[in-house]
Formats: sequence, structure tokens, C-alpha cells
Amino acid sequence: MDVKAAEQRVQELHDTLNKYSYEYYVIDRPTVPDSEYDRLLKELSTIESEYPQLQTPDSPTQRVGGAVLDAFQKVRHDVPMLSLGNAFDEADLHDFDRRVSQSIGDAAYSYVCELKIDGLAVALKYEDGLFVQGATRGDGTTGEDITANLKTIHSIPLRLKKPYTIEVRGEAFMPKQSFIALNCIRDERGEEPFANPRNAAAGSLRQLDPRIAAQRNLDIYLYSIGNPEAIDAESHSEGLDLLDSLGFKTNKERQVCKTIEDVIDYVKRQSEKRMDLPYEIDGIVVKVNSLSQQDELGFTAKSPRWAIAYKFPAEEVVTKLTGIMLSVGRTGVVTPTGVLQPVHIAGTTVGRASLHNEDLIREKDIRIGDMVVVKKAGDIIPEVVSVLLDRRTGEEEEFHMPAECPECSSELVRLEEEVALRCINPQCPAQIREGMNHFVARNAMNIDGLGEKVIALLYRENLIKDVADLYTLEKEALIQLERMGEKSADNLLAAIELSKQNSLERLLFGLGIRHVGAKAAKTLAMEFGTIDRLKEASEEDLTAIHEIGSKMADAIVLYFEQPEVAELIEKLKTAGVNMTYDGPMRVQVAEGDSPFAGKTVVLTGKLEQLTRNEAKERIEALGGNVAGSVSKKTDLVIAGAEAGSKLEKAEKFGVDVWNEQQLMDELMK
Repeated sequence: MDVKAAEQRVQELHDTLNKYSYEYYVIDRPTVPDSEYDRLLKELSTIESEYPQLQTPDSPTQRVGGAVLDAFQKVRHDVPMLSLGNAFDEADLHDFDRRVSQSIGDAAYSYVCELKIDGLAVALKYEDGLFVQGATRGDGTTGEDITANLKTIHSIPLRLKKPYTIEVRGEAFMPKQSFIALNCIRDERGEEPFANPRNAAAGSLRQLDPRIAAQRNLDIYLYSIGNPEAIDAESHSEGLDLLDSLGFKTNKERQVCKTIEDVIDYVKRQSEKRMDLPYEIDGIVVKVNSLSQQDELGFTAKSPRWAIAYKFPAEEVVTKLTGIMLSVGRTGVVTPTGVLQPVHIAGTTVGRASLHNEDLIREKDIRIGDMVVVKKAGDIIPEVVSVLLDRRTGEEEEFHMPAECPECSSELVRLEEEVALRCINPQCPAQIREGMNHFVARNAMNIDGLGEKVIALLYRENLIKDVADLYTLEKEALIQLERMGEKSADNLLAAIELSKQNSLERLLFGLGIRHVGAKAAKTLAMEFGTIDRLKEASEEDLTAIHEIGSKMADAIVLYFEQPEVAELIEKLKTAGVNMTYDGPMRVQVAEGDSPFAGKTVVLTGKLEQLTRNEAKERIEALGGNVAGSVSKKTDLVIAGAEAGSKLEKAEKFGVDVWNEQQLMDELMK
């Protein structure tokens, strides 16, 4: 076979194998036996071995697992993968519906209900129809590149049926039968079995050797489009239909519901069917169907206002409360935690449970030695919900919170309007350690290798007393520590060095200023640009910012007034930590000073001079709000090349339309 004939045969095999794979893995209607698929795949592999230049990234042979990776690369999501707010009962669903109704007004709206698959959230990127990258959700902003592992999932198309440039999101999971088979193999090998399919799926996709993932028989359901502006769809349900047409696998159990009562009926039906499904689900996701209404509803700092996850009632078990331990958080709050006789619940073994605060312990009359009912709130956090009073023996002990901090022995106080007891000693070791844990977390300074145990060890060995000391650590001291070899020390120091380059908002969030979350930190960084300018800001300066209230402003001013904070900032500066915001500054603009101030702007079509993300950031820096779809409330549409239905809709509504050059002319002023 010459090269030309081989090239033609390779394309024929691509088409045939992709067709058979789609029939088998996506629509579950195979037309040939497995032996025929295997025969053709072997033929393709043979040709590619003879003509390596014919092997392409979308070849069916690339699903079997490639070379072992040294490490996963970080991937920053173009659009954050936010988590969803939770609903635990019908009242929560009605509250959600009421909020939607109040925001939308008199307009009609509907919902799409989908099964909440219990797996690992991933984002898949396609360029001109070719699968180029797959990443984990991570912290929502930054994930890990697991492209090689995701290629082993046969229901993920390596090339779409149409040449779309699109990002799609879904849930990779392990079917129940695959999970059972995997644990049987692990049991035979004397290995510890996985606790549940979710852990098994996550563990499989985070293997550095893709061949391991290829053996695990994973699957996926796609549930959304990360860049809805890339498609011509008016609703979420239309978007899912488009995914079907491109060759993706979506869950056909979804349903459009006209009212919240229809949603509740759907929840009840699926709850009854839950155990019969071939995969695990832990709830139902409810989304407003209209994309323009989704834009209108917008987002909080953590989640969209147009969607909610109904979580199935948690499994409840009975066990013994053997003790109560106390922990001190970074803000000084002392929290009691119940120590349990280990018990299996919702797929995991639980040995501790939340008791929240002393008032709750008194209210429920929880005593050490009680038999208690434990559940996982939202299938995540174990919680003591009640006591079995009829099982008491008389030997149970009442619990009383101490008057002194269990860590530093300082007096505990209860601040006005607070339930919790708090240690107000700023030198409390527990607060310092927890503050460090917060500082190095993924959505703060993101220092890999600095887990709680390592920080506790560094603190115990007097190598660090505050977060600035992290930047003075030396290899010679680190390698003397238990379980810290040369390579681990080198990796840790490299991660610490890399964190110096972080933009200001990460530092501000990492410092743990009271009431300042990740979103507020970004707002402050955009507004002031440098930490020195922020330090000089008055309460009036801060409250003049729309997102900053008086309570937060007061906390920021008080924080920077502390002499020890000024000393800490100087130590961080000396260490070379960046104190400047790296993104576009948000300028103070009033309507009339900028054509974007207070306006809702939609980007559509292909931009040549800026990426869509760059254009979004520049417009928002000038006071605009960039939305994903056109509605009657849209003020301006920027139309690039090949603009589609959004441009047509803008013209229908009489919305102003600019071309890319008009946008650039305005941005360059």
C-alpha cells in the first residue's frame, strides 16, 4: 500500500470507527459486534505504525492511553466553572422560584431539569471541531489539564460533526457496573477498594498514566456550553439539542418544566427511579431555560442566580458520640466537632460530625456517650441531627464550652450578635496556622505542596511564624524535616517562588481580611491597583464602590491600621511578592464619560484584534457589563465576522450595533 492509498484507507477507517463508537457509546445502538470494531482498529493501528505521519490527534487509536505524564499542567478557565446553590426540600425550591420571578418580573419563564450525575466536572475545548483540551473544574477558576485521560472516554468525540470552536462542560463518571468490576479487581490484588463511583472516577482521571484511565470504562454526560455566544440558541434546551447534533452524549432524562410544581413532580419521579439507574446521581439540577433570562438574573460571587441543585435527602445512620473536640479557625471562632464511632454513610466512612456551636448542643441536649442520628448534609458534611433519648444509660456526660482558648489559653469572648465563642488573641497559634492554610489555598496564593500537615510541621519547627516567612524558607532547613526529601523541597520552593507573581487580588484574599471574599478582593484590586493605594483608602472611599458595604469597609480600614499588618506587608514586599493588580484597571466612569458605563454589552462573531476575553475585560474596566445573549435590555452589540442570530436579534430589538473597529477606536481613546 502506497502513501496515497494508506491516507485514503485511514480516512475510511476514521469515519467507520467513529460511526461504530458513536452507535455503541453515545446512542447505545451498536450495529456491529465488538470483534469487528477491534479488527478495524487493529488495521488502523498497523497502517499508522507503517506511516506515522498519518496518525492524527483525533485518530481512534489515541483513545487507548499515551505516554506517562510527569505532572498535570494548570489550565485557567476562560469562563469560571461556578458551583451551584443547594436546595434540600420543596420550600427551598419555592424560594428559588420566587427569587427568579421577582427578578424577571412579568415575563414568562420555564425551567430545564437534569439529573445531577455524581462524578467529576470537566470542561472540553474544541477548535474547528477538533478536541484540543480537557480540564478538571479545580477551584472553578483554575483546573488541571487531563486531556490524555479524557481521550480514553469513548463517548467524548475527538472530532465534531461540524467544525465548531466551542467549550462544553459535563460530568465524567463511572457507571455502577464498571465500579463493581473495578473493586473486584482491586480486592483480588489486595488493594483498598474505592468508597464510591465518584471517587473512582476522579481517581481514574487524575492518573498520570492514561493507560490506567483507559482500563476503567468511564463515561460522560455533557450538560452545558461554556461559551454560549459560540452557538445560535435562545435557550438552554436548544443548546443541549445542538450538543446532540454535534455528536456529544447528553442525558435524555432531562425535561422542560413550565412551573415550579412541574419541577417538584420531576424531582419526585426521579427520586423514586434513582436506584434503578445504571449510574449514581445525588440530586437534580434546575436551570432557567431562556439564555437571555439567565443573563438578566446574573451571578453571585459563587454561583449563578438562574440555577440551583436539589440534593436528595441524605442517608441517615445511628452511631455513638464518643467525644467532642474543639478547633480554632483563622478568625478565632472555636468550633465543637463530634467524635463518632466510625460508621459507613453515603458511600464513605465517617468518624467526625459537625456540632456547629454550643447553643445547638444545648438545644438538642447532645451529650458525650449518646447514641445519635448522623446524616450528610447535602451528601457532603456529616452532621449530628438528633439524639436517641430512649437509648440513654445515665452514664452520658454533659458538655460545656471552656472559658479559655484550647490552643493558647486566652479568654474566649462572645461578640455582640454572634453565637460563636471567639479567641481574640492575634498571636494564637491555631489562628496563625489556619491563616496560613487560607493564604496558600488554591483560590488565594495557590502554593502547591503546602498542605495543613506541612504548615503545622513548619510552624512547630519554628521555621515560619507568619505567611511572609514562607518566602524565606531554605532548602537546607526543609530537607531536615520528616518526609521532606530533596525533590519535595525543590518542588515546594519552586511553588512558593511562582506565587510571588500572583496578581494583587489573590494576595488580598489570602491575607484573610474579615468579610473580604474572592470577588470583593478582585473588586478592590481593580479599583485601587496597588496595595499601597488600598492601605490609604478611607471608609468613605471604600463605600463609594458599589460592591463594598460599610461593614466590609470598616473591616478593611481596621485591618490596615494594625501595626503588625504594616510590618507583614513590608516583609512580603521585601520578599518580592507582587503588590500590583495585573489585569485592566477599573476606571471611575459616569454615563457620558464612557459609552460602556452602566450599559449591557453583547459580543458576537469572530474578533480579529482581541480575544473575546480581552474585549470583555476591557469593556468591564470601562464600566460595562458583558452578557452572553441579546435581550430587550441589551444596550450595545459588538459584531465581529460571521455574526449570526444575535446580530439578527439585536437588529430586531433596535439595539445599537458596532463593528470591531468601532470598538477598538473607543478602547484606544
